[in-house]
This record gives sequence, C-alpha cells and structure tokens, in this order.
Amino acid sequence: MKAIRDDIAFMRALAEEGRQAPLLGGSMLVSAGAIFGTASLIQWAVLSQVLRMPSQVLAVVWIAAFILHMIMIFVLKRGMGERPGAGSSGNRAMRNAWMGVGWGCFVIFTALAVASWKTRDINLINFSPSIVLALYGGAWSVAAAMSQATWLRFVAVASFAGSIAMAMLMGNSWAWLGYAGALYLLAMVPGLILMRQEPSDTI
Repeated sequence: MKAIRDDIAFMRALAEEGRQAPLLGGSMLVSAGAIFGTASLIQWAVLSQVLRMPSQVLAVVWIAAFILHMIMIFVLKRGMGERPGAGSSGNRAMRNAWMGVGWGCFVIFTALAVASWKTRDINLINFSPSIVLALYGGAWSVAAAMSQATWLRFVAVASFAGSIAMAMLMGNSWAWLGYAGALYLLAMVPGLILMRQEPSDTI
C-alpha cells in the first residue's frame, strides 16, 4: 500500500509541476506562425494574381520558409534547456508534442509533393492545411492538459475547427489566405502570449 501511495504522490507531484511551470518555447511558435503564415499569404497572392509571378516560384518560397524556420529553431533553442522550468513535465510534454508536429508537417508536405509529382495532380498539396491544423489542435490539447490553461483549450478547438474550414475551402485560392490567417492566429499569437508569461525567475 505504501508503494501505491508513493506512486500516486509522485504522479500528483508531476501534474502539479506541469501546472505551475510556465510553458516555454513560445518564440518558436511565433517563428513558425510568422514564417509559414507569410509563405501562405504569398501563395494566395500568386494564385489569385495579386502578385504577377509565375506559380513555379511557390516551391522556392516554401523551401526558403522551411530553411529560415530551421535556422530560427537552431538559434532559439540555444540555452532553452537550461532555462528555469524547462525540465517540468508540462514543458517536456509540450516539446515532444510540437517536435512531433514539426516532423509530421515535414513528412506530410514531402509525401504530398511526391504524390503530386507521381500522379501529376498538383491539387493534392491542397490537403496540407487541413492536416497541419489538425496536428496543431493535437499539440495545443496536450499543452492545455499539462498546464491547465483554459485559453489553450480554445486554441486547440479553434485549430480543429480551422482544419475543417480549410477542407471546405479546398481548391479555392482563398484557402491559402485563410490558412495564413490561421497560422497567425493559432501559432504566432499564442506564441506571443506564452512569451509574455515566461518570467525569468520561474522555478
């Protein structure tokens, strides 16, 4: 019985630790939202001919966005593991969740690009916004559960709703404008809020 009580106390301590330590990594979400949101905005502008540019430039835009974000991740991660609260259960869970999202997005875009090339159907890439926002919803759900932050639950629900909305707009150039707005609102803005909640004297 004592061992069971000790295990329960340990799990309770982990949960309490996750709730008390502010979530870190908001700057990386700001980077992702700003960079990929802007890439989506450029995609909409080119497809809707607001920008008079050949559609072939879009591949360059997305590759450049990916490289820029990787550089930002490398810069922003330096020293983050040594910050107060970085070792909390909440931050460990959030890091792993968003790492999964990042790799998931990379694999999804790669798979859809290969499928588009193989089938000569460029429209397959239009599935990506819905899939990515669904992944965002999952990651935000983990963050909300670990931190008990009610506002993050709304961000998670909005991400899932955005995924469905993107499916309804699929095939329309306006979908990319909507996707840009979703990335700004569901990644960049929450990232900014998390950054403001990162006191330097966190436990």
